[in-house]
Amino acid sequence: MSEYLNTNIKTTDRLRWRLEVDHGKQTWHYLESNDEIKNWPQTACDRYWLGLSDKIVDGQSKHSPPKSALEAVYNGYKFFKQLQTVDGHWAGEYSGPTFLISGFVFSTYITRLSIPQAWKTEIITYLVYNSNPDDGGWGIHVEDHSNLLGTTLNYVALRILGMDPEHPILVKSRALIHKLGGAIAIPSLGKFWLAMLNLYDWNGVNPVLPELWLLPYKSPLHPARMRGPIRASHLSLSYLYGRKVTEKMNPLIERLRLELFIQPFDKIDWSAAKNNVCETDIYFPRSPALVVTNTVSNIWNKFQPILGLREIALKKIYKLMKLEEFDSNYISTCAMDKLFRLICAYHKEGPESEMFLNMKEKIANYIWMTPNGMLMNYTDGSQIWDTSLAIQAIIESGLANDPDNHESMIKALEFLDDSQIQSNPTYMKQCWREPSKGLWCFSTREQGWSANDCTAEALKAVLLLQGKLDYTQPLINQKRIQSTIDTLIRRQHSNGGYSRFEGIRGYCWMELINPSEIFENTFIEHTYVECTSSVMTALRVFSKFDLVDHYVDDIEIVCAKAAKYIHSMQRKDGSWLGSWGICFTYGTMSALQGLSSVGENYENSEYVKKACNFLISKQREDGGWGEDYKSASGVGQYIQHPNSQVVNTAWALLGLMYAGYPFSEPIINGIEFIKSRQLPSGEWKKESFKSIIGKNCPINHSNYEFIYSIWALGMYSNLYESDEYYGVWEII
Repeated sequence: MSEYLNTNIKTTDRLRWRLEVDHGKQTWHYLESNDEIKNWPQTACDRYWLGLSDKIVDGQSKHSPPKSALEAVYNGYKFFKQLQTVDGHWAGEYSGPTFLISGFVFSTYITRLSIPQAWKTEIITYLVYNSNPDDGGWGIHVEDHSNLLGTTLNYVALRILGMDPEHPILVKSRALIHKLGGAIAIPSLGKFWLAMLNLYDWNGVNPVLPELWLLPYKSPLHPARMRGPIRASHLSLSYLYGRKVTEKMNPLIERLRLELFIQPFDKIDWSAAKNNVCETDIYFPRSPALVVTNTVSNIWNKFQPILGLREIALKKIYKLMKLEEFDSNYISTCAMDKLFRLICAYHKEGPESEMFLNMKEKIANYIWMTPNGMLMNYTDGSQIWDTSLAIQAIIESGLANDPDNHESMIKALEFLDDSQIQSNPTYMKQCWREPSKGLWCFSTREQGWSANDCTAEALKAVLLLQGKLDYTQPLINQKRIQSTIDTLIRRQHSNGGYSRFEGIRGYCWMELINPSEIFENTFIEHTYVECTSSVMTALRVFSKFDLVDHYVDDIEIVCAKAAKYIHSMQRKDGSWLGSWGICFTYGTMSALQGLSSVGENYENSEYVKKACNFLISKQREDGGWGEDYKSASGVGQYIQHPNSQVVNTAWALLGLMYAGYPFSEPIINGIEFIKSRQLPSGEWKKESFKSIIGKNCPINHSNYEFIYSIWALGMYSNLYESDEYYGVWEII
């Protein structure tokens, strides 16, 4: 926490904030009048996410230390159940980069949108709270070292929000910017934002060529070969670069030019600045292939007016953006793309256009309130994903059979029923999308971008709710379920694995021309151990509940190929690297879950035995496991977190129990660690990052402490404390 939080930094009244939900959509509102407060009482969910757990009725409960894992599960779910929203999902924060909220400030500034005063206050609070107390800077995320990208963008955001340049926090952060050589050496993303704000010359930005969208799809360089979210961002960036969208000069811009650079703005050699990146910001150095690509792009950019293709490309790009936004109901793929496209719509059609107004309306879907201020989620949430996992955890524990929890499970089923996609994207062919009917998204149905692992986890939850509980109705009929199964079977890659969003269209060498210095392995779609495991287990659960014979052979073939893929991805030390969770712990747990679904365990599989030995080798003296997000990057090996983590511990324990690990002492010690971290209220406090994107962008997946603690404790209770196992894994 910053030392400056108490230096004239105001905050709003937390008792006036309300979370509104509608079919998974999450938006925060600040109530100005007492009548509004009276007519819209705060819920336990509101209070929890605002840091007011002490004002939750059951949050005041003081449970005695649990004597058993089942008692800990009961206490945990009694609290967690209060956080379920009225539409049946579990809401939560899904944040990561601190510069997302700065991007929000920039996009509203450029498009002349007014930020509500309460939002301004809390954005300032968030940025101040998360500044580095030693040097006044910011990194990519709240646990990162201070760097030029985070510090410069957040500095500019605070200035736009009205903070005086002589405020102590800005004096300190400005000194850091100057120490690092000034904003001239900011990474590519920062150069782009500053250029749009007229704080950087477009001649200092490497081209994002719009003409690439005119290539035939057969060309290996066609942007449609990129991973879905990256393809969408490239579309936006191509337009903004092609139009050289630039904020008009004004007194604030003039002052910021003086504050951000150590040399006069008009004396800077902008051409030389294109490849100038501060050493603190180079997480992944530019490859020789990217250097060559940038050189060729700059040459093309210099002579492209002769051919006259740019205007044709820009018209095509904007049309594609409009079609994509229609299919995502103007929510976009992720926060950054949302902000870029808002600016595109403003620049092309103006503030009164239908496109701009629709985009503007959905900004609030990304904004999230915390005890420490207002941030911007990486996506518009993780509603479907979290709810699907929570259901499985609760059923695993046996608590779904408790009459007190029937309503909760029925609401969750209704939410998943409502969230299944019922039609393919309208402009599927034009926008290179794939069929999504019968699938599920990560956040909400409205957002429209289906994902294989999200579909698989939602399907498992539905099958368990409708097939294992005797009090639920079959809301999702057999035809809809079989539609999902058909698509999952078709989507298996030739190597046996599963990607996340779409089939693999690009080539591995394309990762070498990824222009980002801060993210890696995100340029094209890949197959992932976690996604493969999710689909395997979903198909196996389906095969136990479904009596349609024609699926039997198909599922056996798919699962056999998937198991071989998982075998091939195991590392020499017995681990698997996770790409969506941190990191080797998550990947190994996922792989063991998948292999267990085809009958592999510690006794009959060398792959499983090696994996168990790997997990046991990382257990700490306190019985827990703790892995740092840095495991995903750098040398690519397991890096211990300074402290054991509840979620890492739960993952390791689940992996060992899926594997049928025969030695109980390490498992008991891990369970005792999770129990020891449970508060008397039944909750588990938030710890370090749990998820990761692009090997360098950790994500705060805020419900995981509840979900995976309940899951691990519940599975342990079934295996070790119960005479009869009645959890999920009995059916596989």
